[in-house]
Amino acid sequence: MTLQYDDADLAEFTDSLILTQATRHEDWDTLGFQAKAGDQFRRAQIRYVGSGATGNHDNDRRTIASRGFTFSNMLLPPGAEGPEHTHHDAEEAFFVLEGEVEVGIHRDGQVVKRTLGYRDMIVVPAGVPRSLKNNGETDALFCVIIGAQKPQVPTYPETSAMHGVSRD
Repeated sequence: MTLQYDDADLAEFTDSLILTQATRHEDWDTLGFQAKAGDQFRRAQIRYVGSGATGNHDNDRRTIASRGFTFSNMLLPPGAEGPEHTHHDAEEAFFVLEGEVEVGIHRDGQVVKRTLGYRDMIVVPAGVPRSLKNNGETDALFCVIIGAQKPQVPTYPETSAMHGVSRD
């Protein structure tokens, strides 16, 4: 929880802006509904700023409230996928910290795939369908930044394994 700059002790305010790795946890449940489409869609979100588009985590006091973007890490085990989806309201960036992530950009039944490694990044504009996959033998860990304070829930086109799968 972030304190207000003008009303707080400066040291307390500064501390309220810092999130440490030790206080993060891997949330395997927030995207758990996607396992309905197959175990390969099992992955973990590690939230830092805001709750992203994965659900309502506004009561998670371990995160900093978003003022204009969301930031999380995603842990993708070997063979795991992030299904084809589209964020219509915001761009999304992926920055690889560990392992490799194959990113697919989709259009009209075509997909172009590129493999990103350590410190590689892709920024996908709003409205462009994208997918992710870990083809490696080790976990892939990458940053996910979405350029909206509270991103809309993504959509899953007919070509996505998640098309028609509900969050319930």
